[in-house]
Order: sequence, then C-alpha cells, then structure tokens
Amino acid sequence: MNPILSTVIYSIIGIALCLIGYKLFDVATPFKLDDEIQKGNTAAGIVVSGIFVAVAIVVAASII
Repeated sequence: MNPILSTVIYSIIGIALCLIGYKLFDVATPFKLDDEIQKGNTAAGIVVSGIFVAVAIVVAASII
C-alpha cells in the first residue's frame, strides 16, 4: 500500500479512537468534562490530556 495513504488511514483511525475513548470516559464520570473545562477547572483539563495521551499510546502500540 502507498505509505502516504496508509499514514492518512491510520491517522484517521487513531483520531477516531481517541475521541471514542474520551467520550467513554466522559460517560463514566458523574460530571461533564466539557462543562468543567469551560468553567476553568484545570484538573479536568489535565485529566482530558491524560486520556488522550493514554489512548494514543495504546493505539500506536496496536498499529505497530
């Protein structure tokens, strides 16, 4: 397969899986992360960044 095409496909899959992981975590918490971030809750922002990094590590390991 063309390397550029496979990179684009894996990027789209990785971004979609990151968003799914974020939404699953948001459903599991008793509060909405979007609302907390809009209120200026720094801890919620750090948690969201941690979610994205953790899911990205798992997705990258599964692709390789």
